[in-house]
Amino acid sequence: MDKIQLFTQASIFAHLDQDEINSLVEMAQIRHYYAGEWIVQYGDVWPFLFFIKSGEVTALKESFEGRSLILTSLRDGDVFWGLAFFIQDAPMPASLQVSKDSELMLWSHESILPLLLKNGGLSWELSRLMIQRVQLASEIVEKLAFQPVGGRLARLLVEFAGNTSQGPIARNLTLDEMAARIGSTREVVCRFLHRFSDQGLIEITRTEFSITNRKGLEDFSKQVKG
Repeated sequence: MDKIQLFTQASIFAHLDQDEINSLVEMAQIRHYYAGEWIVQYGDVWPFLFFIKSGEVTALKESFEGRSLILTSLRDGDVFWGLAFFIQDAPMPASLQVSKDSELMLWSHESILPLLLKNGGLSWELSRLMIQRVQLASEIVEKLAFQPVGGRLARLLVEFAGNTSQGPIARNLTLDEMAARIGSTREVVCRFLHRFSDQGLIEITRTEFSITNRKGLEDFSKQVKG
């Protein structure tokens, strides 16, 4: 898909006319990042809204002990922002790191604010997107608070497998990445993977895994803390 076509199909830009789209494109700062680069770190003041033309960006938090929690992954066509875009001088509550080589379109608060104030449709769609992000954050907090680590890992495996009913799936996530996605450690993840294997829920090797008892894994993922 053409990159401008991808841009115009993003829901928050759907109400813009061609002149407004052209104006946005002209105002945008184009930034290229390589995998592993940081866009912004936790605690920085970063008053930008961005659109991902290509690539992948991960939002994550890190504890004082060095553990990481992946909050969300953003891909082609996604829109995100720094907190200071809406609240002056507000620090970033999470860090943004590039997972795959990426090309972003960025707008500062000052450059895009007139269009937001003028175009109710754009403001409405951005508000809807913000609510979706809040819902996602609520789900993450709920899982961390009420779902045990094993249940979170089981859910991750089910979601990672998608609709694949049988056959091996490449292990594209390392133990550290799995741990970061469920708010745990690589040692705990490794222990539960072996436990799932011993219980006949999965078969796993160093390079791939397959779900051998999907219902059993799904039931495990629904466990709550007592």
